[in-house]
Amino acid sequence: MLRRRIIPCLDVSGGRVVKGVEFVNLRDCGEPVDAALRYAAQGADELCWLNITAGEEAWDELLTQVADAGTRIDVPLTVGGGVSDEPHVRDLLGAGADKVSINSAALDRPGLVTECAERHGSQCIVVAIDARRTASGWEAVASGGRRTTGRDAVEWAQEAVERGAGELLVTSMDSDGTQRGYALDLYERLLAAVDVPIIASGGASSPEDIADVLALGVSAALAASIFHDGLHTVEEVKQTCRKRNLPMR
Repeated sequence: MLRRRIIPCLDVSGGRVVKGVEFVNLRDCGEPVDAALRYAAQGADELCWLNITAGEEAWDELLTQVADAGTRIDVPLTVGGGVSDEPHVRDLLGAGADKVSINSAALDRPGLVTECAERHGSQCIVVAIDARRTASGWEAVASGGRRTTGRDAVEWAQEAVERGAGELLVTSMDSDGTQRGYALDLYERLLAAVDVPIIASGGASSPEDIADVLALGVSAALAASIFHDGLHTVEEVKQTCRKRNLPMR
């Protein structure tokens, strides 16, 4: 059985870590490199850095921060946000990211996943999916949840894997920041549909929530609020998971 991973998430806007509820009402949570160092010291298996208000004017600053983090921490770093073409992927990998997350651009142009996987390898291409619950299932939404697509999230996950995604980062938008627990039914559907690692995101309020979603079979759990607010440390989460006999990194 593959060992499970705990991944603190750094949602970055204007060079600062922020956190909101369902992607809005953002509050400041500090400087991203400082946070990355703190979570690496706590035993994080990976870090996820999402530049949630990315624009071309902030791209050079993002690359500088990623390069700084990459030289100072010794855990894998996944970076996303504003990635719209293959040169963006190349830039981030060159700056020190281990993996790159692609979200809205992949929905708009699915061939981008194939292009990036063929050029850089599936192992470093993560397709991020923001899923919103509907009457019939889950819809993949774009642009931080501001744009509907009409695409079924599970079907899009299957296509993304077929096109070369090596991993999926799936966020339940209805749960994000609410601390009401992960949308377990969403991950059950995804686990039955694809055979690549899945990172579950959105809704963690406690180590028990994280253990619950890892027990389903997802490869990793991503969380932000409980770490940013100092409610729990990464090691506390791992201890809870080990008590549930989950194999941890």
